[in-house]
Amino acid sequence: MSARKPSTKKTSEKPVKITTKKPSAKVSSKTARTASTKKKPAVKTQNRNKNHQPSVTKTVVKSPPITNNMGDNTEKLQKVLARAGKGSRRAIEEIISAGRVSVDGKTAYLGDRVTGKEQIRIDGHLVNLVATDEQICRVLMYNKPEGEMCTRKDPEGRPTVFDRLPKLDGERWIAVGRLDINTSGMLLFTTDGELANRLMHPSQQIEREYAVRVFGEINEAMLQRLRTGVKLEDGPARFKQITYRGGEGRNHWFHVVLTEGRNREVRRLWESQDVQVSRLIRVRYGDINMQRQLPLGGWAELPLKEVNYFRQLVGLAPETKSKVKIDEKMMDNAKNRRIRRSVKKHQLRHKQQATRRRRS
Repeated sequence: MSARKPSTKKTSEKPVKITTKKPSAKVSSKTARTASTKKKPAVKTQNRNKNHQPSVTKTVVKSPPITNNMGDNTEKLQKVLARAGKGSRRAIEEIISAGRVSVDGKTAYLGDRVTGKEQIRIDGHLVNLVATDEQICRVLMYNKPEGEMCTRKDPEGRPTVFDRLPKLDGERWIAVGRLDINTSGMLLFTTDGELANRLMHPSQQIEREYAVRVFGEINEAMLQRLRTGVKLEDGPARFKQITYRGGEGRNHWFHVVLTEGRNREVRRLWESQDVQVSRLIRVRYGDINMQRQLPLGGWAELPLKEVNYFRQLVGLAPETKSKVKIDEKMMDNAKNRRIRRSVKKHQLRHKQQATRRRRS
């Protein structure tokens, strides 16, 4: 009996130990497995939700449905809009990023490519596009008179430089830079927005020459300061070249050259030396001079040779076609007189309209 008792104890203890350990181990493993299986999908769904929107935008930017089957006959959207005269590429990129551009009814993204045959809208307004193979780059020289604004529409009703330009079908004239209301002389227009933006950009370092009449005492030290550089409100500025052209008393004529087109830069440079600009005329842009026979308010379209000069100056491919007739004669005196009379009537009409608004 004594030998049997330990055996019964051992057998009774072993099952207890086994039954207590095995269920606990099985339960703990099951709970761990169920907990891990429950947690893992939650983490995955969270990651998917976090990365859902960026992944969609990335796929649209890289390969939007508009450009999937177009081959190599596409261009970046901002380049097409810049050529259409809707602004510089940087400005258009900001407009696209703001969601203001749509292509065939779908919001456009940076990186989208188009053929130019789509319906492109900015703020809901349809953009008129001309295919690159059909577009002819045209450049117009305009002799701006004083009193005209370099804007398409003036809220005060003053005359603008666009009022008397020739009308275009499906295109529009884009001004290359600006001249303030009291400045006259050479102003360029083009139908190619990319050409206009490059001609205006300060990185191109294109020379602009002005004839300026200054009122005040001038000395060599003053001229030297203007050549070396003067600090203005928007940064340092200087004249690349200053040439004296004569004068009487306190009125002196100079020809000055700049390589950028900041707002009223010529006037501000002279005013920094305590002298006043009484006349300012732009006479040259690049190597193209103002045509002497062109009257104030008159315009002339440049021939193919001069158009290609400007295009090659800023790194664009030369144009092969022109709408200027080869045998077209230069302006005669009768045509100049007609232009002058038309400009005077135009200015008089706007003055009368302005006086009527003030009286009313």
